Amino acid sequence: MLKPARIAEEELIAQCKKGSLKYQEMLYTQFYGFAMGIGLRYSINRDDALEAVNDAFIKIFKNINEYNPARPFKAWLATVVINTAIDRRRKELKHQLNTDLDDAMMVQHSVSTADNLDAQDILKLLGQLPAIHATIFNMYEIDGYNHDEISQMLGIATSSSRVYLTRAKEKLRKLLLITTYNERRSVR
Repeated sequence: MLKPARIAEEELIAQCKKGSLKYQEMLYTQFYGFAMGIGLRYSINRDDALEAVNDAFIKIFKNINEYNPARPFKAWLATVVINTAIDRRRKELKHQLNTDLDDAMMVQHSVSTADNLDAQDILKLLGQLPAIHATIFNMYEIDGYNHDEISQMLGIATSSSRVYLTRAKEKLRKLLLITTYNERRSVR
């Protein structure tokens, strides 16, 4: 079965600006996988990610005329997906932000990696973190936001962002150690 040829990004966007439903569907199909990858990192499960991605595409189609072609489309799309997923989870995250962070201890460790981890393994580990930890880890380590931007987007103090990132990294290290230990035990 032949796959239809991909249409140039510029053409898709131009036709979407004209309101073409056919081209909106084509744009959605072409960038769905990319958007879903981002949505999965910021969502509790696949259903939540799908809702965030669909909501993001609705926003994109409504605001396509505001898209600046001088900026890469994928970057704009990623920003919309991230913001949409965060907006959907903001209430849930606020309930987890009730922890007193002033007494939190900052722990510094060197990062160690496991050679055998693939993307799915990393996503599983991230899925085991509390939502606020996973969200801030994704924003800082994967998407490149700084702590000031994260604090502004989530409505938390910059110091809280730093503490949550530190906690996320510490929990990931522990989970990685447990995973590595269990793998070694199962080999014996």
